[in-house]
Amino acid sequence: MLSSQSRHISLLTRDTLALVLAGGQGARLHELTRWRAKPALFFGGKFRIIDFPLSNCVNSGIRRIGVITQYKAHSLIRHLVRGWGSFQSELGEFVEVLPASQRVTSNWYTGTADAIYQNLDIIRSLRPKYILVLGGDHVYKMDYGELLAYHVERQADLTLSCIPVSLEEARGFGVIGVDGEGRVVSFDEKPAEPQPMPDSPSQALASMGNYVFNTDFLYEQLQLDARNPLSTHDFGKDLIPSIIRSANVYAYPFAEAQQGAQPYWRDVGTLDAFWEANIDLVEVTPELNLYDEEWPIHTYQRQLPSAKFVFRDEGEGRQGMALDSIVSGGCIISGAMVVRSLLFSSVKVHSYSRIEETVVLPEVSIGRECRIRRAIIDRGCHIPAGSVIGEDLQADAARFRVTPKGVVLVTPEMLGQERTTLI
Repeated sequence: MLSSQSRHISLLTRDTLALVLAGGQGARLHELTRWRAKPALFFGGKFRIIDFPLSNCVNSGIRRIGVITQYKAHSLIRHLVRGWGSFQSELGEFVEVLPASQRVTSNWYTGTADAIYQNLDIIRSLRPKYILVLGGDHVYKMDYGELLAYHVERQADLTLSCIPVSLEEARGFGVIGVDGEGRVVSFDEKPAEPQPMPDSPSQALASMGNYVFNTDFLYEQLQLDARNPLSTHDFGKDLIPSIIRSANVYAYPFAEAQQGAQPYWRDVGTLDAFWEANIDLVEVTPELNLYDEEWPIHTYQRQLPSAKFVFRDEGEGRQGMALDSIVSGGCIISGAMVVRSLLFSSVKVHSYSRIEETVVLPEVSIGRECRIRRAIIDRGCHIPAGSVIGEDLQADAARFRVTPKGVVLVTPEMLGQERTTLI
């Protein structure tokens, strides 16, 4: 039998509509998001970033979900249709795509608040009691039921989910100031000098981009914002700062109550952050547990054969091996060595090559006698035999993109190749 608290949360999640903002361009990822929106970017060997907020919704008991898309959304929409189209509509469950379609004005979505404002007719028809607004481009696991319960217990109009980050990182987020009761008293979007936390002067309290609104309150605020000619119609820049003095706005601290530890949450918005978050997964005990059966991350995956490792000619140095690595289905490691790397599906690595600390996206072919280290290889690349990448960064910079931390991004276009695979 469910406890009264579990029953309470299940009723809250049933009355909630989740709206995932998935139209982000991800400009700091450069060529990696040239053909795909950031939420459609691959992660962890078989997933896409959008799978994390969607899985959090399902695992939390929220099964009415709208995904708001705009920038280069083809691969994202295709993934949603294939991987998230099996909900039972007769039971009121769905994952629906809400593309920019000029429903209210002749404009495309001009900001995060406007993206929801332009879908108010759809939201009204569903009659939710609470609106859960989620960013579609972060990697984390979170029980939204606890966030909703916190919101209701404090009789809040709006609750912001937040997490401590370093002052340097905070410059890229909305920074929240709170009083002793957890009420939000200030909100600064991407400040040059973030306000530190009173009990931790080296950290600031950052907004995760996850919000819970009472639905009627959200309607009212979106309509006021839409009529404001000075607004950019963005939650962080305009709407939230405008209401914190006149409404009950609280901050929900995202923390693992049982362990008391800093929870895993990553904004993989730069090439270095994307590389680091993926390579972290090859550790013996990574911070992000993708093998957690109690909180599975769902996705779409092709039906592929198992990974295969061939040749064991020890005398010739031709052994198909992978050490401290993640290797996905459809991969063939043919007489090559893969070390501390993450290979997505259908990657082929040919004889006498050595791949170290590299993230290889799907359907890449790496020729013989290649040496690659600290790199990101985009989907569909064919690395010519004998290529050396990641050893001479000055030479690499003439052909590829080299990040501030020395990670090399390689795309088909940089190799002079046409894309012949899906994005």
